[in-house]
Amino acid sequence: MSHSWERSVGWVRRPLTGVVHQTLVRRNPTFHGWWFKLLGYAGIGSGAELDARWPANPTYVLVCSLAALFVAIHSAVAAPPSRIVSLNLCTDQILLDLVPRERIVALSWLAADRDVSPIADDIVGLKLVRGGAEEILALAPDLVLANPYAAAPTVDLLKRLGYATEVIPFAQDFEGIRVAVRRVAAAVGETARGEAVVARFDAALAAAKAPAPGVTPEALVYQVNGLVSGAGSLIDAALLAAGLGNQASTRQLASGGRLALEALVAAPPDLVVLAQAPRTYATVVSDNLRHPALQKLMQLKPSLVLPMPLWLCGSPRISGAIELLRGAAAKLPGGQP
Repeated sequence: MSHSWERSVGWVRRPLTGVVHQTLVRRNPTFHGWWFKLLGYAGIGSGAELDARWPANPTYVLVCSLAALFVAIHSAVAAPPSRIVSLNLCTDQILLDLVPRERIVALSWLAADRDVSPIADDIVGLKLVRGGAEEILALAPDLVLANPYAAAPTVDLLKRLGYATEVIPFAQDFEGIRVAVRRVAAAVGETARGEAVVARFDAALAAAKAPAPGVTPEALVYQVNGLVSGAGSLIDAALLAAGLGNQASTRQLASGGRLALEALVAAPPDLVVLAQAPRTYATVVSDNLRHPALQKLMQLKPSLVLPMPLWLCGSPRISGAIELLRGAAAKLPGGQP
C-alpha cells in the first residue's frame, strides 16, 4: 500500500479507534464479541494484528467508520442503563427510589448497615461493593453513580476507560436534594419518576406547619465528638422546616464546629437532640453522648434521639427527620400541634 494511503487514513485512526473501542466495546461489553467477529468476517484479524496492519488495510477503516456510525445511532436510541452500580449510600437511596431492582447491579456496602442506612431492609439480595476498581469493572456496568469523594480513584479510572459515570454532589439544603434526585433521574432515564419523587418530597415539606408566631423554640443537634451543625447545613434546614431555631448558629464553637459538653450543659437549648443513639458506636469519640452529665440534662430538658439514617444523607428521606422534630417541637411549652 502506498505511503499516500497511509497518510490519508492516518488522521482518522485515533478518533475512530477511540469511538469504537472506548464507546462501543468498553462501555458496552455485550458488543465485545460482535466487534471481533465483524473484524474476522472482514478478514482483518484481531488483537495485535490490528495495530500492525492498520495503515495498510482500508477495510479496517471502512469497518471502523461503519461501527462509529452505528455507535452514534445506538447512542441516540439506546435503552436506559440496566446495569447500574452506586458507590455511595446517598446515591444508593435515590437510585432505589427511581429504578426497579432488576436494573441495579450493585450498591455500596453501607447500604446494608442499619445504623446509617434507611434502605437496609429493601436491598436484601443485591450485591454490595466497596468501590475497588477491579470489583466494579468485573460487573460490566453501563452506569456508575458516585459522589465527589468516595472511591475517587476508581471513578477517575472508569472515566478514562470510557465507562458512563455520574458524580452527584452532596446536598447541603433542600434544593440540593431536588438537584441530586433530578441528576440521578436523568442519568438512569427516569425523569418522570424523578419529578414524582421531588413532588412527594415537597409535599412532605409543606405538611410541616409554619412556626407559631412569637418566640421560636431553639434546638441543638449534638453529635459524636461534640460536633454540631450550624447555619447552611442540612440539619439546619431540617430544624427550620420543623419550626425550630438552630442554637448552633448562634453559639461560639471550637475548631471543627465542636461544642464542649460543659458549654451545652451550662446553656442548653429548649430541645436537646442527639444525632444518633448513644450506644450505636462504642468508640471514644462517641463517649460524649454517653456522659452522665448529658444523660442528666436529657432527663431535665425535652430531648429527642434522631435516627442517623434519616438525616445522614441529602435525600428525600430527611422528611422523616423533619416529622420527628416537628412532633417534638409541638410538645414544647407554647408549641403548636
